[in-house]
Amino acid sequence: MTTPKTAPKPLPGHMEAGLIAGTRTNSLAMSDLRGVARHLVDHFQANTPCGTLPGELLHGDVTEVTVKCLGLAVRMLESGKTPSDKDLANVHDAAARWAREGVPLRSILRAYHDGFRFGLTLVSRDAKAQNIENVTDNSLVLVSLLEAVTTEVSMAYVEEYRSVASEHHTATHTLVTTLLSGGQNALSTAQQCGIDLADEYLVIALHFPQHPDEANPVVDRTVSARRKLRRIQAELATICGKSPLALLSTDGGTVLLPAPREREWVDTLVERLSRAGEIPITATMTSAEREDIPGAAEHVYELLSLTRQLGRPAGMYRTEDLVLEYQLTRPGRGREQLLRALKPLDDAPELLDTLTSYIGHELNRQRTARHLFVHANTVDYRLKRIGQLTGIDPSVPSGLRYLQAAIVARGLAAAKQK
Repeated sequence: MTTPKTAPKPLPGHMEAGLIAGTRTNSLAMSDLRGVARHLVDHFQANTPCGTLPGELLHGDVTEVTVKCLGLAVRMLESGKTPSDKDLANVHDAAARWAREGVPLRSILRAYHDGFRFGLTLVSRDAKAQNIENVTDNSLVLVSLLEAVTTEVSMAYVEEYRSVASEHHTATHTLVTTLLSGGQNALSTAQQCGIDLADEYLVIALHFPQHPDEANPVVDRTVSARRKLRRIQAELATICGKSPLALLSTDGGTVLLPAPREREWVDTLVERLSRAGEIPITATMTSAEREDIPGAAEHVYELLSLTRQLGRPAGMYRTEDLVLEYQLTRPGRGREQLLRALKPLDDAPELLDTLTSYIGHELNRQRTARHLFVHANTVDYRLKRIGQLTGIDPSVPSGLRYLQAAIVARGLAAAKQK
């Protein structure tokens, strides 16, 4: 918060005298309260963030609440009693109303604090007419009232803000569901949410593994999972704006982003969500026209399932990254022939392990040997043996591609049987 540019201008003599007198008697008239309130509101408008608010709000709603608070302050100074819930009802209702209208909480609290600062100034000006004990007592009463008002305003504002956010969250979920189902009323739903629909979207499927706390027997698994999800949602909102089009659960979900986006930006998005959730997130993505989102969503979830079946590391995957693997999931004679190609190695698992490691280490004999804890010559021997048993030579590019496809097909078939 910034410091006010200037202190409130002094009240006209009769107003100030009336307000000070009102701290000791019940003589302060309503007209005096309204005069002081208008004076304060003029100061708010000139010197605080409230100055950005519409004039009708300042000189209407804000003035009325200021009058109520001034009256409450006078009554407390006279009686020394703590304000009741009924006394603070106007403060509560106004804060809730302003939260729904989008008035910044910072502006509201700043206005209250400025008002109370002004009240303390008046009390100190009256120090010559009172003994120091009375001045101290009055100051403590005002500080207590400020505490009560600040607490009430903050609670009411946050409660209403959460309600508004929940309504918008529900509306956003409805919009995402409509887009994913190919509903015809997406435009009207978007208008209700205040969201402009794009013509093309990136359709992203996400998988969230368990956070380590979810596997901890002494920690509540449900609480840990929800905390993980909240951190991811907060980071997504930070990156994409307050209302990203997303349907997320503790296990993952779908995000729709207006296209196009740079490849690096999307990769960074997944990395940041992973850091926020403290988990390695796997994501798959494709782009689609708005009316084609349902089919695109089905496709990316097939890709996501594929990455998990293959045991791929976390990260972002696109169709081109999995084109061979994806095609091999399609039934047909070619796939059956690939499955038969490795049958001769069923009784020699060390040969299949060598072939898999050799391909996984980008055909590097030395790295393959280190991974298998064998000599490089042993790798050469096993590759030659694979060629003899299968009739497919892994030392030539065409044979290697065939065997690689066969390994993928075999892995997919094994995963499907689990």
